[in-house]
Amino acid sequence: MDSLSATALQVAITQIGQEEKPHGSNWGIPVKNYLASVGINFPASWCMAFVYWCFNEASKQNKITNTAIKTGGVLYAWNNAPKEKKSLKPSVGSVFIMDFGKGLGHTGFVEKFDAQYIYTVEGNTNDNGSREGIEVCRRKRALTSIKGYIKY
Repeated sequence: MDSLSATALQVAITQIGQEEKPHGSNWGIPVKNYLASVGINFPASWCMAFVYWCFNEASKQNKITNTAIKTGGVLYAWNNAPKEKKSLKPSVGSVFIMDFGKGLGHTGFVEKFDAQYIYTVEGNTNDNGSREGIEVCRRKRALTSIKGYIKY
């Protein structure tokens, strides 16, 4: 795992427990800051903005260029990621991509994985694993539910 991915994952871990205020609003501090990092200044789904914000913070800490795609759109990030950054296999620090159809997706960081699951840190989820949750938390997701992985 390169230093940018490693640091971005560590940044994500520091955000566990951060919540929307009020719940269900896709807004409030720090969600507003995650969204602002990709140029969104209104309440919106924020899982991809959270990932970008983490990479942005990591790039500042490491004094290196943020190579993550600046977007709030999960599938936009997947569709526009360079081919060499995409993988069908998880790795620690990679960004997982889920595709629910009709342009709806979900994303976060792979913290670890085994033969059946990835263990993640992700924003805009909850203990039930919703893609429209209220907080940053750890989740467990079946490998079969993942479209692919981006290794920035």
